[in-house]
Parts: sequence; structure tokens; C-alpha cells
Amino acid sequence: MLKQQRVDYILQRLEQLYPETPVPLDHTDTFTLLVAVLLSAQCTDERVNQITPALFAVADNPTDMAALEVEQIRAIIRPCGLSPQKSRAIKRLSEILLDEHAGVVPQDMAALERLPGVGHKTASVVMSQAFGVPAFPVDTHIHRLAQRWGLTNGKNVVQTERDLKRLFPEEYWNRLHLQIIFYGREFCSARGCDGRVCEICTTCYPNRKHPKKTLKA
Repeated sequence: MLKQQRVDYILQRLEQLYPETPVPLDHTDTFTLLVAVLLSAQCTDERVNQITPALFAVADNPTDMAALEVEQIRAIIRPCGLSPQKSRAIKRLSEILLDEHAGVVPQDMAALERLPGVGHKTASVVMSQAFGVPAFPVDTHIHRLAQRWGLTNGKNVVQTERDLKRLFPEEYWNRLHLQIIFYGREFCSARGCDGRVCEICTTCYPNRKHPKKTLKA
């Protein structure tokens, strides 16, 4: 397959498999989504969804969260990992939202990226899933699949994001980023497929003889 043929096939197949793309992190508004996405760094969505009900029962808005001590936040989120950094970031970003944004999560990529604990990927998720702004958040899973499917040879997620945005129409970005994640979890995981097992890998590269090595993100 030529690259454009792979792009067209992947888009069509993922639309067939995942016509609905619910946000996998449980949340009630933009603030709780922001906190949940921050917690998901190096942690599964399933684990985050187990932790956030207890956290949001105590504080589900910037005012209440900023009033908590860092150790109170950390005690709740400890199972997510990286709890020292994440608890400090959650408290501080809540304070900044109150001081600089009237307690409202800003609909602005640069402003989001200035918040503690909020990198480009987290900001992109919030922009796409909370505000519907076209974005293509790329995590290590999307980075791996994009390489297996011959969509990028980028050595990092920045290059992979650039390549995917160039290949796929903007109106598909927000859905497609979730569809790729869903597919990766179900069929093309790090251990479950080496580039020669799942349907999309074998369709795009039917003659691939050796495992596809993924350049680290």
C-alpha cells in the first residue's frame, strides 16, 4: 500500500470499529477533565477513574482544590503514581486558575501549557475534548501505532503529531486520536502486536517479515 492508501484505509476501518468516541476519563466539567488528564500521566485511565471520585467528592472545583493541603491531595491520588509532583501541580494550577483566570479553565493552548503539570499533550486533550478545538494529542501509544502503520518515522511525539496532522483531515483529529487509542488497547498493544499481528498492521504491511521496532517517544 502507498501511504495515502494506508491513511484512507485506517480512517475508514477505525470509523467502522469505533463510530462513537466517548472520553475515557470520567469527569463532569472542564476542571475535572483537566485534573483527570493530568493524573493519567504514566497511569491507566482505569486507575484514574477509580481514584477521581474520592478526590472530586472533596474538591471538584478550583476554589475547593486550592484550599486543600498538598498532602491531602497526595493521600487520595497516591495510587496513580508520581503523587508528590501531581499533588503539588493540582493545588498550584487551581490557585493559578483562581488568580489569573477567574476560576475558569482557559480555552487557550498557551495558557493551558503554562499551568503546572500541564504539558502539550494534556493541553491538547483538554482543547479537543472539552472545547472541541481541533487537536491531535499524541501519547506513547499513538506514537507506537503510527510507526507500525508507516505514518511517521518521527523519533518523538512532537514529530509524530506533526506528521499525523499533515496526513489526516483536521475534522477527524479529535475523534481519530481516541479511535487510535481504543484500537491500540484492544488489538495493537505493546506486547500483543509487534507490527505483524493485528488487522491494520497486516493489511498495511502484509509482507512484513520482522517485528516493527518502535523508536522511543
